[in-house]
Amino acid sequence: MRSGATAADSIIREGNEFTTTVRCGETEQLKEAGSKAIGLRVFLGNRVASSYSSDFSPQGIERLIASAVAASRVTSEDPCAGLPEPGQAGQHTGNLELFSEDVTRLDAPALIDSARRAEQAAFALDPRIQNSEGASFDASYDRKILATSTGFVGEYRRSYCSLSVEPIAVPEPGAASGGSGMQRDYWHTASRGLATLEPPEQVGREAAARALRRLGARKVATARVPVVFDQRTARSLLGSLAGALNGDAIYRGASFLAGKLGERVAAESVTVVDDGTLVGGFGSAPFDDEGVKTRRTLVIERGVLKSYLLNCYTARKLSLETTGNASRGLTGNPGVGTHNFFLEAGAIGSDQIIASVRNGFYVTEFMGHGVNAVTGDVSLGAAGLWIENGEFAYPVEEVTVAGNLLEMLQGITAVGSDLEFRGSMASPTFLVGEMTVAGE
Repeated sequence: MRSGATAADSIIREGNEFTTTVRCGETEQLKEAGSKAIGLRVFLGNRVASSYSSDFSPQGIERLIASAVAASRVTSEDPCAGLPEPGQAGQHTGNLELFSEDVTRLDAPALIDSARRAEQAAFALDPRIQNSEGASFDASYDRKILATSTGFVGEYRRSYCSLSVEPIAVPEPGAASGGSGMQRDYWHTASRGLATLEPPEQVGREAAARALRRLGARKVATARVPVVFDQRTARSLLGSLAGALNGDAIYRGASFLAGKLGERVAAESVTVVDDGTLVGGFGSAPFDDEGVKTRRTLVIERGVLKSYLLNCYTARKLSLETTGNASRGLTGNPGVGTHNFFLEAGAIGSDQIIASVRNGFYVTEFMGHGVNAVTGDVSLGAAGLWIENGEFAYPVEEVTVAGNLLEMLQGITAVGSDLEFRGSMASPTFLVGEMTVAGE
């Protein structure tokens, strides 16, 4: 401010990360790294510029300030640029349980052993598990500090760890599978702390079972049938929905949900929430990247579109209020992100949903990126299991699931009770009454 800026904010991040990959019992990758950097955003009226540095010396800070202020003098004015309005800044004071101390005490040999045990458990489950894309263990912890010229100062720490394994199943020699040969799948566990991860052996066995059930996969004839999306593929579709709710896409008119606030956009069984306040949530934080207090936002309530996801800039563009969804790195203006974004669980078990389908497709994997956020059109390569008379009949691959995301949301006829958070985005299993499954 003493250098001429009319407003400013600064963000500091420091952290450590550890990654190891074990493949067929041998350590293939091992990385441990630490970093610390500072970002500065300055305003000259409605002009804005930013810069960052990893040099925390007095001279380094002076150079950081000088470069940001100089850049702001030559940028174009934007009437929507600026810090949060008075009264919008704030933070949660309660413990969101985002940090576990055990992640800071990394024991590399023990973590490598966890990855090795997960892979060994996959191999041990069935002799048809004959190869592996590897097992990986990731752990990280960091600290973030944000300060603004309006008086906001906040900080928090986070930790994260995960274990995943991706085995490859091979048909037995001479097996009359009628399929395409070897198959792969994966499973993972994630947590804020090492002590609450699922056991490595459990992760390995689940990954192997998922790979094995894909052996003998075949194509099917093109048909209009009910389609069940499992937790993973449902989560992927939810990610496309989040993109269509992004304030940047809305004010640019690049979303099929633009102009639909207050309208019914989904079945009555559909309630979608973005919540930055879930205790222990992977996307939780006491404040967003502009210093706005995070909150629970009802995005879709019983099928009706209630809110977009907004930061201060997009809120001003749309003459709305920020939802506390600012997200950014060390430089540049904040974008819009999600916190814990999820479809609320229903009251029916996933097994009951499958049992209700006489002839349909259970999707377990998507290939490619085939969702158009502007139109909502969906065309995704898919694999999974065919359902006959309420039971899995055989695995399916090399088919395409086609439709429109808005029509899919409106066509949801059942939402499962199996909501699990293995990341910041989650969905239970759900059933769409009818879609095109394009095969042979």
